[in-house]
Amino acid sequence: MKTLVLVRHAKSAWGDPTLADHDRPLNDRGRRDAPEMGRRLRERGVAPDAILSSTAVRARSTAEAIADELGAARGVLAFDERLYGSSPETILEVVGEVDDEMTTVLVVAHDPGMSDLANQLSGEIEHMPTCGVAEFRFAAWSWSEIGEAEPLEVHLDTPH
Repeated sequence: MKTLVLVRHAKSAWGDPTLADHDRPLNDRGRRDAPEMGRRLRERGVAPDAILSSTAVRARSTAEAIADELGAARGVLAFDERLYGSSPETILEVVGEVDDEMTTVLVVAHDPGMSDLANQLSGEIEHMPTCGVAEFRFAAWSWSEIGEAEPLEVHLDTPH
């Protein structure tokens, strides 16, 4: 059994036009929503073996806030530049490299890749709002099978 949790980064700030897109921080709503979604995941019993995040500031901050709420050790948190602006195929490639001993992986990245992947995996989720969390359970032995497997369960949670 494998559980893949996709998290679109929380709402980011656009107030400083001198910042590169990669460097935009979370805004007030994002700083409020990320821990809230982490609490909800904890309450549902989600305990990721790995948390993989884009290197963008807003994604890193979202991943760190969620990891804190989950009580995850910092060793489970990894940042991968391939997740910045990634396609569904790239996200699945990154996930496919995860050690198959791990059963639950949480990925924090960006749209449109996250919404596209959630739709590809579920056939029903059309859009992931900022800080939206889509959880998929698969009867798979390897992370490399996830792109082809049919999920046994799909759960979508949004902060609003």
